[in-house]
Amino acid sequence: MEVNKDEADRCIELAENYIKEKNREKAEKFLQKAQRLYPTPRAKDLLQKIQLIAPASEPEKKKEKPQAKPEKPSAPEFSADQRDAVTRIKKCKDYYEILGVSKDATDSDIKKAYKKLALQLHPDKNKAPGSAEAFKAIGNAVAVLTDAEKRKQYDMFGSDEDRMQRQANRSNMFSYTRGFEADATPDELFNMFFGGNSNIYVRRTGRFQRHTNNSEGHASHREHNQSNYTMLFQIMPILFAILLSMASSIFISDPAYSLQQSVKYPIVRKTHNLGVEYFVKETFHSDYQGSVRRLEVSIEEEYMTNLRHACYREKNYRDSMIWKAKNFGDRELFMNAQNIKLPSCDRIQELRNRG
Repeated sequence: MEVNKDEADRCIELAENYIKEKNREKAEKFLQKAQRLYPTPRAKDLLQKIQLIAPASEPEKKKEKPQAKPEKPSAPEFSADQRDAVTRIKKCKDYYEILGVSKDATDSDIKKAYKKLALQLHPDKNKAPGSAEAFKAIGNAVAVLTDAEKRKQYDMFGSDEDRMQRQANRSNMFSYTRGFEADATPDELFNMFFGGNSNIYVRRTGRFQRHTNNSEGHASHREHNQSNYTMLFQIMPILFAILLSMASSIFISDPAYSLQQSVKYPIVRKTHNLGVEYFVKETFHSDYQGSVRRLEVSIEEEYMTNLRHACYREKNYRDSMIWKAKNFGDRELFMNAQNIKLPSCDRIQELRNRG
């Protein structure tokens, strides 16, 4: 207990100070602590003395601040028409429906529909939730439907994502957030359709890149011109060879025939052996002095070579679609792939049977 005596004396001194300030609560607290540490008559007497001190009045409660009135919700930054346009895109199930065109729409119709929707859905003008995804969706649509090969495959088999979703028994809802299927981003595509004040898009390394028209751009433009001059000197020998070839072609007569009808070759003829159609000039009988039978042999050889190449491409395309169907496990796609026609191959077989 002796070790606590100094601490008890310190508590008594603090209590005496609080007694002078008539702070009964704190004085009593330190005196009781002193008695626990080292009981003394002095602390006991002070505890009796403070009973005569009136308890300190409780501090007045702070006046509650009046609650701030709730702010009125700000008006949305988009119109009902803009919101409805985004909602419509979300519900679409194919690219034609997104652009609002029929399946026999021309490129002009498709581009016209895209321009109208792009002005309505561009995120800079339409702040409705989902406008960025909807803007991306119309970009996907125009990128596919204005590309002849992509549109053909899309019309025949749909997109890869749609087939995978069907196979996995997922929702039939069209996914308009699929990856962009063009060389340009949605904003770059928008600027290519509508033009921009300071941004020009040029195709470099297989992708459209932005060229900014500013002071740094002028410097790079000068450097670009210098590199163009250097490149011009490098390709001068090639240009000279091309010009020389063009000049020499003036003195070379036209071929005696063509496998395609044109204004220059309007008269149709057939080879004696396989009945292959070829076309000659109106002056063929007077101009051509060689053997017609030998000429027709060359025509048939060229025709068969073209057919073999076309047949190879047709088979390669069919095999790739069959492989894709097997890889996806898509029975419908597999059946469609097996039914792909091979007209060039069929023609070769027909000619062989005739021979």
